[in-house]
Amino acid sequence: MTVYIGNLSYEVTEDDLTSVFAEYGAVKQVKLPVDRESGRKRGFGFVEMEDEANEEKAIEELDGAEWIGRTLKVNKAKPRTPRPANSWGGN
Repeated sequence: MTVYIGNLSYEVTEDDLTSVFAEYGAVKQVKLPVDRESGRKRGFGFVEMEDEANEEKAIEELDGAEWIGRTLKVNKAKPRTPRPANSWGGN
């Protein structure tokens, strides 16, 4: 299971998220997507932890919490859905 964290400050680093989620258990992986054109962080991230029970506890305690001046949105990440092909013939 992977955890989605939304409404992140653009200054947040992967190390920052790792340290916050490490309080709930071992962190396997952290991803902070960036915009392809600008290279700027997109304001959300994903954390994968080793234990699902710890992920649930982190979601429960961090959803709605204030961190670095922002109210976090934390929940289970939804699986990525494939995008439809371009309508102008780019498939």
